[in-house]
Amino acid sequence: MCGPLSAPTISRLRTLVRKRRNGADDHHTGGVPMSFGLLILRLLLAAMLCGHAAQKLLGWFGGAGLVNTAAGFERWGFRPGPRLVVLAGMCELLGAGSVVLGLLTPGGAAVIIGTMIVAAAPSAARGLWAHQGGCEVPVLYAGMGVVLGFTGPGGWSVDHALGLTSLSGPAWGAAAVVVGVLAAVPPLLARHRVLAASR
Repeated sequence: MCGPLSAPTISRLRTLVRKRRNGADDHHTGGVPMSFGLLILRLLLAAMLCGHAAQKLLGWFGGAGLVNTAAGFERWGFRPGPRLVVLAGMCELLGAGSVVLGLLTPGGAAVIIGTMIVAAAPSAARGLWAHQGGCEVPVLYAGMGVVLGFTGPGGWSVDHALGLTSLSGPAWGAAAVVVGVLAAVPPLLARHRVLAASR
């Protein structure tokens, strides 16, 4: 008959349980190095998106502001310009808020992907590279959104704190891409009709 467990044995068992729990967390978050890397990615993407929104809506950071940006939108076929500038800026801020907090990250990734697909349309005809007037910047931001849709935000996030660590992986990443692409279709079709009518 076994006697009661000794204090050292209980301590070892607790350590094993703790390690197994940490291992389960690592399965979803990749551990501290991955969480740190994803946090940097999230902060950079959110900062850039907020900067672009501020340029459009407020004229900060050398931006054109609402009125001048709206005129540019209308030249590109996005009408009514003022309303769509506000919508674009709000989508950038919504996506930035989601990824910087790591909150419902696939949803935020979808918003970013869709917004950047639309943003890439006016410059797509000039190719990819930014120095040639191409769509490099929105493609890069959309790609970062795709990455976060698949990886999730990592351990240092609201999703992780709320126990929503399953909101990552192939299914969620693919869903973010599909939703983002579908969300971009209506404004792109509307732009196509405006440009066709003006020819």
